Amino acid sequence: MTATPIRLLLVDDDPLVRAGLALMIGGAEDIEIVGEAADGAEAEELVRRARPDVVLMDIRMPSVDGITATRRLRARPDAPQVVVLTTFHADEQVLHALRAGAAGFVLKDTPPAEIVDAVRRVAAGDPVLSPAVTRQLMRHAAGTAADTRQIRARERLAVLNDREREVAVAVGRGLANARIAAELFISVATVKAHVSRVLAKLGLDNRVQIALLAYDAGLLDDDGGRDGIPGGGSGGGH
Repeated sequence: MTATPIRLLLVDDDPLVRAGLALMIGGAEDIEIVGEAADGAEAEELVRRARPDVVLMDIRMPSVDGITATRRLRARPDAPQVVVLTTFHADEQVLHALRAGAAGFVLKDTPPAEIVDAVRRVAAGDPVLSPAVTRQLMRHAAGTAADTRQIRARERLAVLNDREREVAVAVGRGLANARIAAELFISVATVKAHVSRVLAKLGLDNRVQIALLAYDAGLLDDDGGRDGIPGGGSGGGH
């Protein structure tokens, strides 16, 4: 039995970039390119018609930019996953796109196999963002508003119980559900349930936004993020 192909929409104002992406991704048997758009407004219309599973979205475009389009698409009841395309990884615009609901980002010069892998991963519900890259983005964006962000982030996280906070921090460390389950001595199903509750309580779209909030709150550090986590790393009940 053949699996249903991942429906992909390409969005970039440069037709050469779109053609290159189509050429790179077109050889993947499990991905079907269902449309191309030149800006965010056109992308919104195509999403309504083509119902893609994943959108590869350029950030800087005329008319409606990728950040605005991402926010609007993620607000839809049938929201596709969004992966943003960028030229520079240390770009504050990328951080804005992630906060708007993007599941990750890829550089425009990323090898074709990695772009295909990114599409597959977000279609499966996995973020495309390493903890190291997240830290770099957060440092790049750090400034006078950092203290205010931390206070607000900690206020938001206060609604979580200790176990939910442990799971949120583990997500921020970039751990997969199976690894989180092993570290916290709970089942994968329980991890998924905790992640769902964290998303619902915090009003977030995906695991990337959980990670960003954990970074904002100062719950992650450079060597793994365990410092400052209430209750430690593996104790506590469900």
